[in-house]
Amino acid sequence: MTLKANKIIPLADTRYASSVPVVPAQPVAATGLLSDTLGRPLRDLRISVTDRCNFRCSYCMPKEIFDKDYAYLPHNSLLTFEEITRLARIFVTHGVEKIRLTGGEPLLRKNIEALIEMLAKLNTPQGRPLDITLTTNGSLLAKKAQALKDAGLQRVTVSLDGLDDAIFRGMNNVDFPVADVLEGIDVARQVGLAPIKVNMVVKRGTNDSEILPMARHFRHSGAVLRFIEYMDVGASNGWRMDEVMPSTQVIERLHAEFPLTAVDPNYPGETAGRWRYVDGAGEIGVISSVTQAFCRDCNRARLSTEGKLFLCLFANQGHDFRALLRGDYTDEQIGAAVGPVWQSRSDRYSELRAALPADTSPADGTLKRVEMSYIGG
Repeated sequence: MTLKANKIIPLADTRYASSVPVVPAQPVAATGLLSDTLGRPLRDLRISVTDRCNFRCSYCMPKEIFDKDYAYLPHNSLLTFEEITRLARIFVTHGVEKIRLTGGEPLLRKNIEALIEMLAKLNTPQGRPLDITLTTNGSLLAKKAQALKDAGLQRVTVSLDGLDDAIFRGMNNVDFPVADVLEGIDVARQVGLAPIKVNMVVKRGTNDSEILPMARHFRHSGAVLRFIEYMDVGASNGWRMDEVMPSTQVIERLHAEFPLTAVDPNYPGETAGRWRYVDGAGEIGVISSVTQAFCRDCNRARLSTEGKLFLCLFANQGHDFRALLRGDYTDEQIGAAVGPVWQSRSDRYSELRAALPADTSPADGTLKRVEMSYIGG
């Protein structure tokens, strides 16, 4: 164990509790119709390809913890591209239609284009191509965009927490300039990685002054700007409810300058509430995971970079599928082990958090959860 800033940081492979899924004695073929205890299907698989990031955003990887001495996962602990593709193929038989590559910062994973090319060859049982996308901080996007597109990536989501360079450098905490991220967005658009989504985490008192400048910049651009409520991901970001700006207030602020009208979801389980500018300048979204929990429609599972499956962004225990991948098991056997894991799922962290007394902070350990940098957003 390593002691940093009065916090215990577990070493890599013991970072989070996990159990090896049980392989049924008589495997049952996948039907694509899995549902959990709340009737939620499995449609979206988010795959973390690295636990490393070149930013130190305070709400995700605060520098005082994730410093030069932090013990990242050793390379041999990470799933290989072949293992990721094999597991993705198995999950597709259970109903997964969308794969999002995350990190850490996924573009730090060497030869990430090779993985995208492998995943792009997968199809649903009905013969449809998968929806393959990637979330990035944009720092390497200008250099990588064409190769990502050529490999088969369809679109990207870029995290950008403000246009004011001082605010942005302060939030990424590595003095990275906003101009380089904007260049990455422009190059991504030029090569056809669209529609581009731009995610802004809004932290009251830190960058909420950037809401309107961000809206002005991305209007008429074709990009969908999404405002995310500051969340209590992990246990290291010092989350406080008074730093959360509810999405209703974000919409009110925007609507006062740019009239908006609500839009229906694109599909069941969509995380972002959709709004459209009345003047036709485009669309924005709000992700209200603190003030308006959407647990009841959540159809996402998350695979950590070393093969642990988490059933919620705020989970504290995973299911170790790497053990099966590196054991003497067939795809049919591993697929049969997926079913009971998802069918027993009852996660609804955000609903439970909302039910706590107003003066209770989940950051005090009342509700434990995994770090977002470990399983992606």
